[in-house]
Amino acid sequence: MLLLEVISGERLAKPERGKMRVHKISNVNKALDFIASKGVKLVSIGAEEIVDGNVKMTLGMIWTIILRFAIQDISVEETSAKEGLLLWCQRKTAPYKNVNIQNFHISWKDGLGFCALIHRHRPELIDYGKLRKDDPLTNLNTAFDVAEKYLDIPKMLDAEDIIGTLRPDEKAIMTYVSCYYHAFSGAQKAETAANRICKVLAVNQENEQLMEDYEKLASDLLEWIRRTIPWLENRAPENTMQAMQQKLEDFRDYRRLHKPPKVQEKCQLEINFNTLQTKLRLSNRPAFMPSEGKMVSDINNAWGGLEQAEKGYEEWLLNEIRRLERLDHLAEKFRQKASIHEAWTDGKEAMLQQKDYETATLSEIKALLKKHEAFESDLAAHQDRVEQIAAIAQELNELDYYDSPSVNARCQKICDQWDNLGALTQKRREALERTEKLLETIDQLYLEYAKRAAPFNNWMEGAMEDLQDTFIVHTIEEIQGLTTAHEQFKATLPDADKERQAILGIHNEVSKIVQTYHVNMAGTNPYTTITPHEINGKWEHVRQLVPRRDQALMEEHARQQQNERLRKQFGAQANVIGPWIQTKMEEIGRISIEMHGTLEDQLNHLRQYEKSIVNYKPKIDQLEGDHQQIQEALIFDNKHTNYTMEHIRVGWEQLLTTIARTINEVENQILTRDAKGISQEQMNEFRASFNHFDRDHSGTLGPEEFKACLISLGYDIGNDAQGEAEFARIMSIVDPNRLGVVTFQAFIDFMSRETADTDTADQVMASFKILAGDKNYITVDELRRELPPDQAEYCIARMAPYNGRDAVPGALDYMSFSTALYGESDL
Repeated sequence: MLLLEVISGERLAKPERGKMRVHKISNVNKALDFIASKGVKLVSIGAEEIVDGNVKMTLGMIWTIILRFAIQDISVEETSAKEGLLLWCQRKTAPYKNVNIQNFHISWKDGLGFCALIHRHRPELIDYGKLRKDDPLTNLNTAFDVAEKYLDIPKMLDAEDIIGTLRPDEKAIMTYVSCYYHAFSGAQKAETAANRICKVLAVNQENEQLMEDYEKLASDLLEWIRRTIPWLENRAPENTMQAMQQKLEDFRDYRRLHKPPKVQEKCQLEINFNTLQTKLRLSNRPAFMPSEGKMVSDINNAWGGLEQAEKGYEEWLLNEIRRLERLDHLAEKFRQKASIHEAWTDGKEAMLQQKDYETATLSEIKALLKKHEAFESDLAAHQDRVEQIAAIAQELNELDYYDSPSVNARCQKICDQWDNLGALTQKRREALERTEKLLETIDQLYLEYAKRAAPFNNWMEGAMEDLQDTFIVHTIEEIQGLTTAHEQFKATLPDADKERQAILGIHNEVSKIVQTYHVNMAGTNPYTTITPHEINGKWEHVRQLVPRRDQALMEEHARQQQNERLRKQFGAQANVIGPWIQTKMEEIGRISIEMHGTLEDQLNHLRQYEKSIVNYKPKIDQLEGDHQQIQEALIFDNKHTNYTMEHIRVGWEQLLTTIARTINEVENQILTRDAKGISQEQMNEFRASFNHFDRDHSGTLGPEEFKACLISLGYDIGNDAQGEAEFARIMSIVDPNRLGVVTFQAFIDFMSRETADTDTADQVMASFKILAGDKNYITVDELRRELPPDQAEYCIARMAPYNGRDAVPGALDYMSFSTALYGESDL
């Protein structure tokens, strides 16, 4: 009857003698009706069996009552009452190596399980280190006595019965253990609160580490760019081709070895920044703002400046190499022409200053006059060479030739000497003409020889000069032009040989006359210094130079054919790689917009594309090798393709960056979907709505497009002032930088934030309040007791002292700390 009063909460009347059985049955029925009202099903148990003392029925009912009111409400991670209680015991005793709870019978025989539960929650009540597994009686009695004395848990079990029984009663032990659970339920709540705080602090610590990593990587990359740009902007010219070639080789090493790792670092920096911002949004934290000058846009601007300086430096290197090549050619040409001219003028001034006409005979005077006329003819023929020398010197000055002073000095000396020769020639002519009136004899043959030998000799010198002249060409057409000109020159050789034979015939005629008429001659032609031997020697020299010129032209023609092969080889590869890169860029763009399969399918598809792109790298390297051969061959244009190596490099870098960024965006979408509990159908609906209003397929929505998209998803945004204010609030969330566009990631973040549940500052504050025992502050000891060591120290280092009226020494303000975690105040 007492048990029934306790269950029902009602006072039952004591039955009178004689009516005992009827009243007992009535009282038991009231208890059974109350039990049934609580949802407990009693099968085959009636009041008569209880009153008549049916032990089996009575014990069954008592166990049903215990199970309903003491055990059934126990729930751990959505398990049944029994499984939940067992899981709770396993978790609480997990740190104790000599305790292994697997059931509610033999796992408790050594008593260490009961002692471990007490020690875990109230370590001051039991010295667990002194307990021994081989002394179960002491262990059980210790646990039962401590539980009864300090925890108000009655002794429901007998230690000797548990030890003496092969398999202790499961229901009895389960009932007794449930008392422990209810006694320590408050500690369970504290543990749950501690777990929540640990989770929040772990997220905060991870985010802070990501921020530090970003700042360091951004600083290192900016510092490298700052050091590299001055080197690329250095335009100090070199005086020699070898020095400029070394600069070009250093620039190639920079392109091959130093820049690619930095491209990878820049891409990784953007990925880390996007991942960090996604994690902050998912954990309901404020967006990360890097230090001034270290934004992703700042990195991109600095990188753009680097590439601009790089492009300018390469153009300058190539222009300088062309300039030095041109200068070397002009300088060599100047030296050749100057040497030929100086050799021709050697002794001419002394010859013009001779006074030999004063003691000469008439025939000698006429000879001297004719000789002088021949010299004037020769002098006039050399006028073009002098003008060429002056023109070359002027061009060297305009191209800033490093040895211009010596060139100018030599050119000035030649010009001064030329002017002096002109003056001396005029002066000698005047003297000879005055004497000519006195002298009349002249040898016409010598005169004719001199007149014909001089231009022929000048022609041979010009031919030798042209045959020995260096040339520089860049195309097959140019070398073919030189070859054609050379063939035309060779076609004139037979006529020239006839002229030589005619000139030698004049000399032979003179010798014949001298022998025939025994003329007393000086033995040399008085009208010219050109001898038949000299003509024959120069002619032989011309004949030797012709095959040499043929060989040089053939070699240059072969070189130009090789250069054309390099152009075609590079063009063929570039015309394949360039469109391939563009196609891949378009395909990646379509994958990121279209909705084929789940996000995981899209991610796998993108990773397959990434793998195929990485596998394409050897073709880029091969093209780089061909480009290097072209530069080493000093090839500056290519009519077989519109793609340059710079175009291919930029396209390749953009392709790698785009695939990495697209994969990161899909990963962030998966992270958002999983963290917010968004289904694949919702994600597809969001993507379909976004794509529908993305008219230009740019991957972003304008404000009006975004507003229309929200309305299509069921948002009530009116055209009145209230609707505009609400839309302005939403735009401030999805477009915090006010760029005027909404990305798909920002759209997903907003939709997930609107539909998902996340930790808040109030929830964290409530958790700290549980740990603090409902106080407005928390102590260092409480933090170290309830939290893991590293996270407890993290809180202690950042929590401000509590200054309320109820403060105690060492009290910490967990409220301001909780708001600071979510950006609502300064940490």
